[in-house]
Amino acid sequence: MSMADGTQKILVVRNDKLGDFMLSWPALATLKQALPDASIHTLVSGYTAEIAAICPSIDRVVTDPGSGAGIAAQLGLIRALRNERYAAAITLFSTSRVGAALALSRIPCRVAPATKIARIFYNKRLAQRRSLSARPEYVYNRDLVLHYLRGIGHEPVTLPVPPYLAFAPEILSRTRQQFCAEHNIDEYARLVFVHPGSGGSANNLGLEQYVELARSLRSARGHCIVISAGPGEIDSARRVSSLLNGVAHIVYHSTQGLVRFSQHIALADLFISGSTGPLHIAGALDRPTAAFYTRRQSATALRWQTINRDANRLAFSPPDTAPAEDMTAIDVVAAAAAISARFLLS
Repeated sequence: MSMADGTQKILVVRNDKLGDFMLSWPALATLKQALPDASIHTLVSGYTAEIAAICPSIDRVVTDPGSGAGIAAQLGLIRALRNERYAAAITLFSTSRVGAALALSRIPCRVAPATKIARIFYNKRLAQRRSLSARPEYVYNRDLVLHYLRGIGHEPVTLPVPPYLAFAPEILSRTRQQFCAEHNIDEYARLVFVHPGSGGSANNLGLEQYVELARSLRSARGHCIVISAGPGEIDSARRVSSLLNGVAHIVYHSTQGLVRFSQHIALADLFISGSTGPLHIAGALDRPTAAFYTRRQSATALRWQTINRDANRLAFSPPDTAPAEDMTAIDVVAAAAAISARFLLS
C-alpha cells in the first residue's frame, strides 16, 4: 500500500528492550538505504520511543501498548495499524500478540523469523535458528530486511556502516562544556565511562569487580572515570564510587531521558559495561566499548555483539574452565590491561 503521494509505507517491529532495539539500527539503515523513498515506521516499546524518534532511518514511531495493556488498547493498536495501510511489516522480534495484530491489520506482506507458534501469523518467513546464537543479533535482524528486499527484487549492493547514530558537533561541544563544568573536570580530559548497572537479562560483573577494573586501568594522558547510572541504577553507582577512593572519578546519574543520556555517552572515549542497553547505544555511536558477557548460549559475546567497528570493540567472558555464567571467574585486572593497551595507552 502507498500514501496519497505514492510513497510506500513499511512497518518494522522491535518492541522489546533498549539493547535489542539498538541492535535493529543496522537493519533499519539497510532498509532506508535500499528504499530511500519509502516511509519507514517502527513499532517499539514506550521506553524506547524517545530514542527511536531520533533514528535517521525512521520516519514515524508507533508505540506498542505492551502485552499488559487491556483488550481496548490492543484493538486500538490494530485499528491504528490498519489505518496506515502498510505495504509490509518486518518483525525482528516476534510474539503471537504482535503477529495476530499485524494479521488482523490486513498488512499484505508480513515477514518474521520462522520460529515459535507466532510464525503462523506471517506469510514470509525466514529460518534463522537464533537459539543457536551462531551469529550476532544485529545480523539476524538485518537478514530479515534483506530477505524482504530480495523478495521484492531488490538486492542491496552495499550495507551501511557505523556510526548509526550521531549528534551535531555543536550539540556535543555544548554538552561536553556543560558536563565538565558541572563535575569540575578538565574539558580536554579523557572520559572513561564505567556503567555497572544492568537490565537484568544477563549476568554482570559484581560491583567490587568494577571497582578493581577501574583501579587497574592505565592511560598515557590520564583519564577521569565516569560512573554512569540510568533509572534505578544510582545505588549501584554510588556503591562503586564509595569504593573508588584515590581514583579520579565522578558519578553521572542520567535523569533527562534516553536522548540526553545518549549525548553524554557520545562524549565517552571508552564505555565499559555488561551486556546492557547503554552499551548498545555506545555501539551505535561507534564509541570504543569494552563489554562483559556470560558464555550462556543465548547471551554470548558473539550473539550480543555491539554494532561499532571491530577496532572499537573488546569483549570478555568467563574462561572455558569456569561455569558459563560465573562472571567472578573473569580476571578483571587482565581485562583492564587489555582495555588499556587497546584504547588508553596510545
